Formats: sequence, structure tokens, C-alpha cells
Amino acid sequence: MLRIRLSRVGKKNNPVYKVVVAEKQRPVKGKFVESVGMYNPLRKEIQLDAERIKYWISVGAQPSRTVHNLLVKNEVIEAPKVKITRSKATEAAA
Repeated sequence: MLRIRLSRVGKKNNPVYKVVVAEKQRPVKGKFVESVGMYNPLRKEIQLDAERIKYWISVGAQPSRTVHNLLVKNEVIEAPKVKITRSKATEAAA
């Protein structure tokens, strides 16, 4: 199953993320099928290839929660934002 997600490529204390289409089981920094954008949270810069993202979603790729909210914010897709909760592993440790 394909997933549209963020892959960190920035330096220490300077995060920059690629928006990539990758297999769900692959490591976050592993191989990906296609890079469809960049996201710099410090400068609030977002570059997205809306046409390719819509194509991958039509083929069956699902965006992660964070990417879904970025796509909604930048009007690439029309949907309500998704609430991002802590993971089950974090909740179990707390």
C-alpha cells in the first residue's frame, strides 16, 4: 500500500522535509517511489506538486495525517482536517 508522507532531509536543528510517495512498510528515510514536494516548517515554505499528488491519491495512495492537513491547508484536496493524536506507544509509556 502506498503512503504519502514526510521524509526528513534537513540538518540538525534545521528540519526540512520531502513530501514523498512510498510503500507503507518502508523506512521513513528509505527508498520512495516519487518526491512530490518540500516542506520547511521554520520558514513556513511549502512546495507541492498538486497534480501529481491528486494522481497518486486517485491510484490509491493515502496521505499521512500530517500530510493530509498540509494538503487541506494548501487547498490541494477538499476535506476536513484530521485531528492528530499521540501514538499508542507514547501513550503506553506515559
